[in-house]
Amino acid sequence: MSLVINDLHVDVLTEDGPKQILKGVNLTINPGEVHAIMGPNGSGKSTLAYALAGHPKYQITSGSVTLDGKELNELSVDERARAGLFLAMQYPVEVPGVSVSNFLRTAKTAIDGEAPKVRTWVKEVNQAMGALGLDSSFSARSLNEGFSGGEKKRAEIVQLQLLNPKYAILDETDSGLDIDALRVVADGVNRYTGQGDRGVLLITHYTRILNYIKPDFVHVYVDGRVVTEGGPELAAKLEETGYDAYIAAARANA
Repeated sequence: MSLVINDLHVDVLTEDGPKQILKGVNLTINPGEVHAIMGPNGSGKSTLAYALAGHPKYQITSGSVTLDGKELNELSVDERARAGLFLAMQYPVEVPGVSVSNFLRTAKTAIDGEAPKVRTWVKEVNQAMGALGLDSSFSARSLNEGFSGGEKKRAEIVQLQLLNPKYAILDETDSGLDIDALRVVADGVNRYTGQGDRGVLLITHYTRILNYIKPDFVHVYVDGRVVTEGGPELAAKLEETGYDAYIAAARANA
C-alpha cells in the first residue's frame, strides 16, 4: 500500500531540448504518514509533483515510482488518479464553462466507476465546502475562474475531501494564503489524514504550514535530490538557518 520512489531521474522538456531536473530521488511514503519536502526555489520540488502525476512535459528517464506495487510510469494520468493518487496544484487551472459541482461529480464518477447518489452527494459537497468556508453558491461558479488565490486552494482541498485518494501530493498549497485561510486549509488536510491510512507528500518553502500540519518526516531538497532528512525538528532548524548551507554543500559536490 506504499508510494515508493526509487532513484528517480526526470527531465523537463524545454524549447532547447530536455533538461535534467531530478537526479536520483528516493522516498517511501507509507499509509498514515505525512512527508514534507522543503527546499529553495528551483530545486525541483514541483517537478517531482508533476512527474508523479504524469504531466507529459516531465519525463521519467530512469528509476521507478510504484503505488501499491503498480508502476506509475506505465499508467496514464487518469489511471494514476484511479489508482489513488491526487495532486493539489500550486497554480490550479481555470476551466471556464465547467461548474465546480459538475467537475466534482464528473471526477467522482470517473474515479469510483459509478455516479454518486444525487441526494447524498449534494449534501456531501455542501458539507465539504462549508468546512472550507465556502458558500453553497460557490458550486455554481466556473472552476477556478475568477477565484482568489485562497478560493483556489480551498477548492483543491474540497476535491481532496470528496475524492479521498490513497495518497495526496500537495504542491505549495500554502502559497498565497493569509493566516486564516492557511488554518482552514490545514484543518481540511488534517481531516483527510485523520482517517489514519492516507499518505501525504507536502511540498513547501516555508515552515508555517507545518505549525498546523504535523509531518512525520521532513526532507530537504536541493538541486534535484534529497540532501538531508529528519523529523519535525528539522523544519524548526530550517526556520532558523535557512537553506544556504545545503545549497553551498550541493554546489561543492556538483
